[in-house]
Amino acid sequence: MADSNRIHESFTIMKSPEELYRFWRDLSNLPRFMRNVRSVESDGPRSHWVVGGPGDRTYEWDAEIVRDEPGRVISWRTVGDADVRHSGVVSFREATGGRGTVVEVELEYDPPGGAAGAALARLFGTKPKEDVREDLRRFKQLVETGEIPTIRGQAAARDTNDDDEDENLPQALGAEGTAAAGTEARDEEHAEVTR
Repeated sequence: MADSNRIHESFTIMKSPEELYRFWRDLSNLPRFMRNVRSVESDGPRSHWVVGGPGDRTYEWDAEIVRDEPGRVISWRTVGDADVRHSGVVSFREATGGRGTVVEVELEYDPPGGAAGAALARLFGTKPKEDVREDLRRFKQLVETGEIPTIRGQAAARDTNDDDEDENLPQALGAEGTAAAGTEARDEEHAEVTR
């Protein structure tokens, strides 16, 4: 890959290598923890990916698994005329002292538009290394706890995601639009209960 970029990230997860491999190998699970992945349709070793990008753009590609060792490693590469040519490997190995599994992701990719495209993507806030790290963190949360914690829907939370409006702000400010109004309402409710 001529203008390729490389990413290497790892996380230790408190599950067995076999469990983590099985979850990852079912490619339909990937959109559950990979924020930008919209869908993955799999047909044996081949799959079709739809991924969101900067400026609400969608990228698609076909990929094939080129190495598959149950409980240990999955390696893939794009095939044909991919919007984002890349290859990668995810490996699962026992952590020392029986402390879970080290999951390592290595990715090499050609950004759309080459070096200029990579610079433009950074300008629009796309940071592939951070995206991979965040996806691994979400994977860890999902397989260890069964869910990915979120602040969405919490009254006092501030959503820092750029992919949607701050739907929590009006709730945090209270009905009259101030934080004090929300506090006064809670104080009145507390007074009612204690009377």
